[in-house]
This record gives sequence, structure tokens and C-alpha cells, in this order.
Amino acid sequence: MENPFGKITTIEKVMDLFHDGMTLMFGGFGGVGSPPSLIDAILEKGIRDLTLIGNDTGFPHIGIGKIVSQERAVKVIASHIGSNPIAGRLMHEGKMEVEFSPQGILAERIRAGGVGLPAILTDIGMDVEMVSKNKPLFHLNGRDYLIETALTAEVSIVYAKKSDPYGNLIYDKSARNTNPLVAMAGNVTIVEVEEIVPLGCLQPDEIITPGVFVDYVIPSKGVNWKWAWE
Repeated sequence: MENPFGKITTIEKVMDLFHDGMTLMFGGFGGVGSPPSLIDAILEKGIRDLTLIGNDTGFPHIGIGKIVSQERAVKVIASHIGSNPIAGRLMHEGKMEVEFSPQGILAERIRAGGVGLPAILTDIGMDVEMVSKNKPLFHLNGRDYLIETALTAEVSIVYAKKSDPYGNLIYDKSARNTNPLVAMAGNVTIVEVEEIVPLGCLQPDEIITPGVFVDYVIPSKGVNWKWAWE
């Protein structure tokens, strides 16, 4: 029998997807657009030794920064960590590996992973050791380029303004940030949403992330959703 609620479920029913040592990709920019309930649930379950992929490490007590601050991550792939001094301390103490990627290149690596490309070529960061270290070069048309591998994750967690039961998503202004790209690049994608609307309420031209990329829809705390199939 078809699930009457489509992809809508509860946090409790998806927590088995999270485990120690996994690769986790997250949406958000400085905490804005990161899924708060999912992050709290990961902390409550005690998941650790994570490899995190996302724009930044948030703030110490905001967004993904809460996971970093509790020393649950062993590696982070991000564009910067400056807004979270705990991340900087952990990096300098050798407790957390950080792979820096220029913000636009990071976004493109995630997009490439989402569309099935193995890598991209770029000349950005070739003269910066923290970006180019240990990365192979490719010679094309008389020029050298860095080979930047595409990024994917076991699970992607994203945050959206609205979803219908099939997981078609709309984001709230700047909270959109990296979420659409992250939603594409997870083997499993879980979205936390502020509002769930019935099928047919979202116009095709306003949908940013098609439901084909979404596996599970989690209502934020306090969201009434059991009417959404009506």
C-alpha cells in the first residue's frame, strides 16, 4: 500500500541512517539554513567521528558548529572555519583535519557530485598551498589546472521553507544558500521543513529542489503535517 504521507516521516524513523564514522553533508551558511532538529538529534544519539562537508563550521552554538564544538567531527571539508574559534583550535591541536576549498569551487564540487561527475578542473587556488596541496594537475590547451574531486556523502541534511508530501522544496530567501546543491549530493537526502503543504499547492516554476532528490521529509518541531495528503 502506498504511504499516504509520501516521504513525510519522523526524526526517530531516520536516525538509523546515522552512524559513527560516516560522511555527512549539510546545508547552511553560518548556521542560516542548517536543519536544527536534525543536528540536535545527531548530538543526542551521540554520533561521532564524522566527516562533515559544507560551507563552514557555523558558530560554536549555532548550526553544524554544535557538532564541531562537541568534538564529534574528525574531518571537515569547508570554505572557511573562522566564525567558529573552537574549529580553529581543534585544527591546530591536530584533533580535526580541515580541507579548505574556495567557496565557489566547494559549491561546484558538491554540484558535480550531485550530477554524477567525478571531478572538475579549475585554476583557482593553484598558488595557495592549503588548497593545492596533494592535488593532481591536468594539462589542457597549454594550461595547467587543479583536479578537484567531486563531493558526495552517505547522508545529506538540508533545511527548507516548504515541502509537499513528495519532497518538492522551496527555500526561504538567503536560507536557500547551499541547500539545493547539498540535496543533490547525498546517497540519502533528509530535509527538515518549516511547512508542509498538500500536493498541488506548489507551482512547478517555484520549486527549487525537485522531490526526486529527496528521500525523507522531517517536519520541524510544532509543524502539523498529517493533513498534507488531503
